[in-house]
Amino acid sequence: MERILITGAAGQIGAELTKFLIDIHGQNNVLATDIIEPNRYPLEDARYRKLDVLDSNALGNIVQKERPTQIFHLAALLSAKSEKQPLTAWRLNMDGLLAILEVARELKVPKVYWPSSIAVFGPDTPSQNTPQNTVMNPITAYGISKLAGERWCEYYYRKYQLDIRSLRYPGLIGYKSMPGGGTTDYAVEIFRKAIESEPYECFLKADTYLPMMYMGDAINATLQLMQAPSTRIKVRSSYNLRGISCSPKDLFEGIKKFYPAFQISYKPDYRQEIADHWPDSIDDREARKDWGWQPQFDLELMIKEILINLPKYLLHPK
Repeated sequence: MERILITGAAGQIGAELTKFLIDIHGQNNVLATDIIEPNRYPLEDARYRKLDVLDSNALGNIVQKERPTQIFHLAALLSAKSEKQPLTAWRLNMDGLLAILEVARELKVPKVYWPSSIAVFGPDTPSQNTPQNTVMNPITAYGISKLAGERWCEYYYRKYQLDIRSLRYPGLIGYKSMPGGGTTDYAVEIFRKAIESEPYECFLKADTYLPMMYMGDAINATLQLMQAPSTRIKVRSSYNLRGISCSPKDLFEGIKKFYPAFQISYKPDYRQEIADHWPDSIDDREARKDWGWQPQFDLELMIKEILINLPKYLLHPK
């Protein structure tokens, strides 16, 4: 029977992934952790403990007590927040990962998951169908930490045979949690403004194309990767992952089909420069070939799914 430990379980990915893992493995076999107080953790049916992943003693004690067979290490500072606090981002994103890798090595945790990002790419990376292996020269604090993290993950696999697995997430779009400080947060915020009959001021230009993905696809990809036999995992840095490439204008026009009165304006800020150095689209043939990845949502289906479910979720956020 699997026993699961999740860090960063209150974040945009963590909250949704935790619920799926509980549904699969049972409440008693999943422990959610984050730095927030227990009374602020959103999932009532989850076992939860407050944990600072930079506290190696506390982390070690939890792993010794829980004896997880899988760790999902999601605690991180995202791209936009990282640019405002680069040294804090480096400490959390790097030292947190190294703490997880070390405790997993020392206590022989069988399997570890850590998310990377398209932020590992930079201005010299091919922007169309960015290959799995290519030029990677990130110019943001977040991207630098993610690229360094990928190298550490492969190092621990090669040197210590630690079964660590990773995905380079594109921008994630969901409706069950608020944005977490990323450059693609507009794609979450825009739906809530439409539902609330308010105009939206977008912090990116209308024609800024970025790789995006519906949260449901991201969760499925994560679970599918972790369930795949170890022999199928050929990439031990991080797999490219492709969903939808779209711009703010594309999302706006799709939403207007459901909310004709919805209005948008554009006021690019510091996040525009971050987005300008990321790819337009991703080549994820390695993930498809190695462990059968296949997204389920295109742009139209994603917009419809969110606009159907978001109003109900806002009324009953469980």
